[in-house]
Amino acid sequence: QVQLVQSGGGLVQPGGSLRLSCALSGFSLSSYTYATGWFRQAPGKEREGVACFSGRGDNSLYGSSVKGRFNASRDFTTDTIYLQMNNLQPEDTGVYFCAATYSRYRWCVLSAAYDHWGQGTQVTVSS
Repeated sequence: QVQLVQSGGGLVQPGGSLRLSCALSGFSLSSYTYATGWFRQAPGKEREGVACFSGRGDNSLYGSSVKGRFNASRDFTTDTIYLQMNNLQPEDTGVYFCAATYSRYRWCVLSAAYDHWGQGTQVTVSS
């Protein structure tokens, strides 16, 4: 059974940084059979893709609003994925979710078509 458990998040001032973690179980990153991603949802808005990694290979994709500020990574030894968020701005406020889906493609998508989701964690950027 695939499960994703998130940690991290919280309140940060504009310009600050946060790191989110997502512990994976039920599959191994080293199997290269699951794409993983990060999404966020602000109040009253649709869920937005932030970053993703392909199931096969090491290809990644970032949303235009976070490119250059956020960095997604994977730890194959602990089966954990991370989202390092730098230069956070108020518009980055929202609930952040990690996600995974079975995929053996060498590309990933930032649409919310993932089968497994973390519980979500709040990120608030405010002075």
